Amino acid sequence: MICRASAYHGRMNEMHDIAIVGGGLVGSSLAIALEGCGFRVALIEAALPHVSAQPSYDERNLALARASINALESLGVWAHFATPPAAIERIQISRRGDFGTVKLDAAKLGLPAFGAVVPARELGNALLHRLDECATLERIAPAQLVGIEWQADRIELGLRAGDGGGERRLSTRLLVGADGTASFVRESAGIGVQRTDYAQSAFVTTLTTQHALDGTAYERFTDSGPVALLPMAGNRAGLVLTVAAEDAERVAALDDAGFLALVHERFGFRLGRFSRPGKRKPYPLARLLAERLTAPRTVLVGNAAQTVHPLGAQGFNLGLRDALSLSELLLAARRDDADPGSADLLARYVERRTPDRAATTSFSDDLVRLMGNDSPPLRVLRSFAFSALDRLAPLKRRVALRGMGFRGDVSQRGLSR
Repeated sequence: MICRASAYHGRMNEMHDIAIVGGGLVGSSLAIALEGCGFRVALIEAALPHVSAQPSYDERNLALARASINALESLGVWAHFATPPAAIERIQISRRGDFGTVKLDAAKLGLPAFGAVVPARELGNALLHRLDECATLERIAPAQLVGIEWQADRIELGLRAGDGGGERRLSTRLLVGADGTASFVRESAGIGVQRTDYAQSAFVTTLTTQHALDGTAYERFTDSGPVALLPMAGNRAGLVLTVAAEDAERVAALDDAGFLALVHERFGFRLGRFSRPGKRKPYPLARLLAERLTAPRTVLVGNAAQTVHPLGAQGFNLGLRDALSLSELLLAARRDDADPGSADLLARYVERRTPDRAATTSFSDDLVRLMGNDSPPLRVLRSFAFSALDRLAPLKRRVALRGMGFRGDVSQRGLSR
């Protein structure tokens, strides 16, 4: 049976066990993880269930940690990629003006590939194909969530059809906010946020390199912000170029030649000359942390819970770990015939996710500040630290495992198999 988006016919209130608001990368992954669990699950999405309509299925290139790859394989998503994602077998980290370079090689550390690079659009397409296989999931799209009413034993949701087809009410025992950085669920629940503006914008695109990256991902830090190059098929590479916020408009107006000249100025010519840059636009960068992960019968996952700097490529990987941890708690609740929205379950989710969330968001923020500071004493200390790390294989392996997503109380689906 193929599940399809629900139509609106002015239906009365319907009871669900779990309602997931947001059908982006994290929300869809959670819905897939709950397929066949025995709970009545609804996935509510403002956009049509099509890769071209979903804003999170864009031109970004995602560096998937090894644990995320394992999880997507377990969920049956990996098999839906039209072409195999490019493996990340080596990582080089350096800073312009500092001495010392950290070089991580998966094979030399006795590890499989650190991860893989996949365009967000292709991951979204694979998720949509997997969602089409779900027999028990109800997908409600396009639908805008316009109202939330909290009751003791349920939450009542007001939905408006995106195509003008009418209104609908739905009740749920657990509401999951997977609706992104500007989360309506989070705001409606009265959960505040801590926001850090990095005064930077990132340009995300692809380009062609003269010399193939050959499985190597580069992270190059400069006084103007980091530059990342991610390996893709052939001589294509995913690019993340960070600039000062006040310079974003000027960079956006550059033609292809001017943009490539800027990339060379920041990255150098170690890969030869660059050509054929793709479409690009600036993304303002800020860290946003929800002050709480839960409210009565409500839980936040993914960017609704935390939005981090793209440095280190931890955003989706962290959000996927949110989804997988929550799904495991819900599957256990179903086996025990327990309430999926109980205060006890939500407390266990917070306990389970807090260490990973705190460590990952702090690491990302600290790295931005540490690598962006150009004071002479710090540059010397940083250079010595890079040189020391590059010489200590056990420490390099520990750093690599954390980057691969193996940290804390991770989901069993994320463990190496």
